[in-house]
Amino acid sequence: MNSQISPPIKVGCQTFTWEMLGDGWHGTADDLLSAISRAGYQGIEITDTMIGAYRNRPEAFAKALHDHGLTLVAYACGSDSGFTETSALEDDFAAADQAIAFAAPFPGAHVSFGSATIMSDGPRDHKFAAAARFYNGAAERGKRAGVPVAVHPSSHHNTLLFSREDYDRIFALLDGDLVGWVPDTGHILRGGQDILDTLRSYRDRIRYVHLKDVDAGGRWQMLGAGVCDTGAVIEAVRGAPHFNGWLVLEEESKEAGRDPAAAVARNRETMRRFER
Repeated sequence: MNSQISPPIKVGCQTFTWEMLGDGWHGTADDLLSAISRAGYQGIEITDTMIGAYRNRPEAFAKALHDHGLTLVAYACGSDSGFTETSALEDDFAAADQAIAFAAPFPGAHVSFGSATIMSDGPRDHKFAAAARFYNGAAERGKRAGVPVAVHPSSHHNTLLFSREDYDRIFALLDGDLVGWVPDTGHILRGGQDILDTLRSYRDRIRYVHLKDVDAGGRWQMLGAGVCDTGAVIEAVRGAPHFNGWLVLEEESKEAGRDPAAAVARNRETMRRFER
């Protein structure tokens, strides 16, 4: 029996749901905070794209979070380099330093770096090595600042981190004591993986979890409408030594594209049956 005491489950919301709108989104970070708070979430993971006017203003963002009754779970960042271009490494480290400085005032908040992505021709071995150099280096910077750093693999176009083989390969190159993992149920399923086996195999790296759903063909569905066994996922991560209790809901379905605020509110209601 696992003697690890599991932290209480907390439910956060990821802002990529609105980011999917692209040029169709005309709101602000404050609009996101209002919608997420109204829907009953406890926390937020906001992307570097959606932070808007709060970029480099963590004190102002902290006040806005407080006013909406929200906690910063993580600051999620990507790069035009896909973290696989060695020529962009110093620029990526500079951006990582800025992200870490932003997250530092928020106790427990992570900086989550997006999936390594293939941006140019070249051997995959070189891409994996470049990504590992960035993730490990960024995590070292985070450790010095007291900010935990994690990697978030995805199944989006040209991702380097899609299959179980890809996960095994990148994790073998990462410092497991420094670089955390944000497993994403939708992306893992789209990669054809046995989700519970993947979670159990790398449970020591789990920091928090992204919950999403897909159908059997890998198409995005609202939470609970696809093949993801959410209850089994939660049980699999409970007691993981570094899991902080945050389940972050991120919605990418067609419903979310039509009305992000309504979609995340519906997902919040779906989650209530899993909380105890």
